[in-house]
Amino acid sequence: MFRVGLYARVSTHDQQTLSLQIRAMREYATRRGWTIAVQIKEVGSGASERELRERLLAAARRRDIEAVVVWRLDRWGRSLVDLVVTLKELSELGVGFVSLTEALDLTTPTGRAMAGLLSVFAEFEHEILRERIRAGIAEARLNGKRFGRPLTATKKSGQVWRLYRAGVSKAEIARQLDIGRTSVRRILALPNKEALA
Repeated sequence: MFRVGLYARVSTHDQQTLSLQIRAMREYATRRGWTIAVQIKEVGSGASERELRERLLAAARRRDIEAVVVWRLDRWGRSLVDLVVTLKELSELGVGFVSLTEALDLTTPTGRAMAGLLSVFAEFEHEILRERIRAGIAEARLNGKRFGRPLTATKKSGQVWRLYRAGVSKAEIARQLDIGRTSVRRILALPNKEALA
């Protein structure tokens, strides 16, 4: 008995295709002689909202199902990277994956080869994104943009040294100047610029 989980998802604006998806997946499972163990219908508006999909993944982790069936790949994955990560997890669990519209069947050797290609494209997309981010940061630095935390505590180093020389404790200095105690210790570990001047 080959048990499968069906996953149908629609946006809040496209709810009329939900029954179409379920009907197509049920017919496919029947033709293959599979038993439907879990059926998930999810309605969401954002790409990140796929809470019910996690239930299906949990069923796969428990080995309650041998395959996941979806109507289209974009119904399952939030992005190419998310798609590849979840397909890899299912593959490692020994759980197949079928997408009806794309005729992708990872329960067959040909389908598993296709999953390898998807992985290559996801890595390519990830590299392009990293390249764009690096280029954007370099351009911003050329235009004088500073990255990292603001140097708020360093600007108060003169005040820190004056209070410290006056006998005020490090904790009290931090409280008075509204900076962290670690910042106070870091400033006091550096040479006193006022004394060097």
